[in-house]
Amino acid sequence: MADRRQVLRIGAVAAAAPAVTAAVAAPARAGGRDRRAPEVFGHRGASGYRPEHTLASYELAARTGADYLEPDLVATRDGVLVCRHEPEIGGTTDVADRPEFADRKRTVLLDGVSVSGWFTHDFTLAELKTLRAVERLPGVRQHNTLYDGLFAVPTFDELLALRARLSRELGRELGVIPETKHPTYFRRLGLALEKPLVRSLERHGLNRRGARVWIQSFEAANLRALRFSSRVQVNLVFLTGAAGGPFDDSRTYAEYLTPAGLAGLATYVNGIGPEKGQVIPRTATGTLGTPTSLVRDAHAAGLKVIPYTFRAENQFLPAEYRVGTDPNAYGRALDEQITFLNTGIDGLFTDQPDIGVLARTLRG
Repeated sequence: MADRRQVLRIGAVAAAAPAVTAAVAAPARAGGRDRRAPEVFGHRGASGYRPEHTLASYELAARTGADYLEPDLVATRDGVLVCRHEPEIGGTTDVADRPEFADRKRTVLLDGVSVSGWFTHDFTLAELKTLRAVERLPGVRQHNTLYDGLFAVPTFDELLALRARLSRELGRELGVIPETKHPTYFRRLGLALEKPLVRSLERHGLNRRGARVWIQSFEAANLRALRFSSRVQVNLVFLTGAAGGPFDDSRTYAEYLTPAGLAGLATYVNGIGPEKGQVIPRTATGTLGTPTSLVRDAHAAGLKVIPYTFRAENQFLPAEYRVGTDPNAYGRALDEQITFLNTGIDGLFTDQPDIGVLARTLRG
């Protein structure tokens, strides 16, 4: 058992990109970085290097320079918030290989979409803790499959405790930016996410003005509720997609991002998290086009702009930044991120936080 604990520890902290990590180590230790500079948000931790939403992924994000750790939050059957991208966990845990849970597989209507699999709200926390995380994109990130089966599904409280420990060790206060996933869906199940989220922040002394905490959501209604009906004192960010709109909402994301829509958002949120194509759209040939006015318009409304998601693999990059023909090989991710940072964005979500930190250093 001692050997296994050692493996887990090494898996959590080993640097995936030593050359880049060395370049960012000094500013990470210094703790005196200008907070007006764009900030790097470790998307699901360092999910380009470790299975997403594991303590190992979050720790590696911090140690490679991320300013904020991003957990997506869903609920267990007994109402505990855990860090998973979706309530369906067939693709991010080994549940499909567990015969004792074979009868838990079912189909649900998730925000109007039929989804089959295993769902966190059908498991108690104790049951969920018997599962182990696996890489969500094994065909893209084969390296990450080395860690399949090593890490448990963490609770939000466990992440907050890790944040506190790493802040002390690194000599800088790490931020956290939890996302409430499908809040309307969970509320209808009697498992509302907002109250346990606020309770966790309060337990860790983080529900206060000035705390390095943002709460994010693709739904405007629960952000309004957090601001006006709950005791939330921290920053809120409204996430937007390239198409459609919030579930159970008559307005589209495009309407929310007009100057008038942004002014309305500014009455209860502090920032927006647009899909990156809403900042710089792609042309018909897949290259970057002309930046939109979104950054300027949002700043005029007093809102921060933190687009998502920046990834290093060719298949996720604009055509002019791809290198070679392998869709899973790294392209010119630094160049893409520098281009976006030069639009005036206030931060970015990235699967490889060390690349984001270096892009911030190198930008014009």
